[in-house]
Amino acid sequence: MAYYIDLQTISIDQYKEILESANLIPSWMILKENIHENLDIIKAQGIRNLDELKQSLKDKSKVRKFSEQSGLPENYLNVLRRVINGYHPKPNRIKDFPNINNDVAIKLETIDIKNTLHLYNEILTAGKRNELTSKTGISKNEIIKLTKLTDLSRIRWVNHTFAFVLLEAGFETAEQVANADYNEMYSTIRKLNKERELYKGNIGAHDMKLCVEAAQTLDFDVEY
Repeated sequence: MAYYIDLQTISIDQYKEILESANLIPSWMILKENIHENLDIIKAQGIRNLDELKQSLKDKSKVRKFSEQSGLPENYLNVLRRVINGYHPKPNRIKDFPNINNDVAIKLETIDIKNTLHLYNEILTAGKRNELTSKTGISKNEIIKLTKLTDLSRIRWVNHTFAFVLLEAGFETAEQVANADYNEMYSTIRKLNKERELYKGNIGAHDMKLCVEAAQTLDFDVEY
């Protein structure tokens, strides 16, 4: 039961299939070129899975070294690095959620829980959530809200504001997002934002499709 998808479970051959069917943003489309050839070159460097590839492309110096060893262009490897890192998005800070009172964040910080990654293992089951309520004095309703925000935060591209928006729009868990019709989700969220002005900027139907597809890569371990 992990907050993030286990990249060790995705082999390089499996990743070829993922990339072939992936709905990528324009700046990532370079990964669609010569998929099998490029990933075979990566395999030839002794890389077996995405976790090993992530470690091999951990920083700019490693990217440069990998490029020299493999012959793959640095710009290609930098895009690949960004895409793989996206499987493990930065956790959201509890105090940044618009619908969580500051005193709740402070209570959690006293037991060293500052973000959704810290919180995840503490909210997986009803029993754990009851323990957290007893330990912190945070109400059960608030803990359930935090549980849902934490679950949603595991989805790539879902920051603290958008986790709140999804929750308010009725898409309360990562599993619900994974099973959603992205056009329906787009229409619901667009209408809600017009009524309540929950966020600035534009979120399009294509963004909703990417969100749904990202949720579909996750395991759904939280018990509600």
